[in-house]
Amino acid sequence: MTDSATLGQVLRDSKRLAIVGLSADDARPSNVVARYMQARGYTVIPVNPKCAQILGEKCYPNLKAIPGPVDLVDVFRKSGDCLSIAADAVAIGAKVLWLQQGVINEEARELAAAAGLTVVMDRCLKIEFARLFSG
Repeated sequence: MTDSATLGQVLRDSKRLAIVGLSADDARPSNVVARYMQARGYTVIPVNPKCAQILGEKCYPNLKAIPGPVDLVDVFRKSGDCLSIAADAVAIGAKVLWLQQGVINEEARELAAAAGLTVVMDRCLKIEFARLFSG
């Protein structure tokens, strides 16, 4: 579901964001989005097995390694990687699976939606936040 009311509710209700594929390179889109969301009060949890820390936050190798609840899983990975990420998002009890702009995987959407997650696909978290709350 990607209507404005649903997106707004997702962004209001989600406080802890696990960003899968978050890059330590501040020029990469994942880093730009994470910094933007951090600056707006969200807790960003980096998921990147190659880094120990990004944006001052401890990195985790995968979603299942994150202690505590995760509200929203934001995915900056290839579309083909999304089914296993969706399964992990379901397993950890996330409420939202958000596939970034250009990331499309119908199987992942179906799996997450069947488990009760709100699924946003092919949308940028930063762009939607700015459109809905900064305009």
